[in-house]
Amino acid sequence: MKVIYWEIFENESLPLLLAATEKGLCYAGSPGSGDSECEALIQKRYPGARLVKMEEPLKPYITEFSEYLEGRRMGFTMQLDSSGTAFQEGVWEALRQIPYGETVCYSDIANMIGKPTAVRAVGSAIGANPVLIVVPCHRVVGKDGSMTGFREGLDMKRFLLDLEKKNNLAIV
Repeated sequence: MKVIYWEIFENESLPLLLAATEKGLCYAGSPGSGDSECEALIQKRYPGARLVKMEEPLKPYITEFSEYLEGRRMGFTMQLDSSGTAFQEGVWEALRQIPYGETVCYSDIANMIGKPTAVRAVGSAIGANPVLIVVPCHRVVGKDGSMTGFREGLDMKRFLLDLEKKNNLAIV
């Protein structure tokens, strides 16, 4: 039976539900409202897993997220333990190639994976991304630059893009 450790990472910017196995981070997203909702979010993606609320195994992930949200980290080095279909994993890998502080549109991702007509399927794969921020689906916008769907809402998406834009300007 897969054991998943989870905790709500509280910080001044935004709270995050983080979950990991011994192999790596398997979930990052909004925590919802209370422990039972957090567990339901994880169980939906990992049915049958044994969930253990414990901060200690998550400390390396919490450190990287803290550094990112404080503007001291532009990329992540943590191991991931998330899986999807071959198509989803190809899309998620393409997302990881989007530079910090930059955006692309869905058709750019479709072209990156060699499937230029699969724009809608790309959107579905992006929506299935279990590890937000680390796999930066927030960097995908509409072809006209407009804010488009994001599992955790457009306010969080704007926050993350603004954070990266601000930090990118500070680095230059």
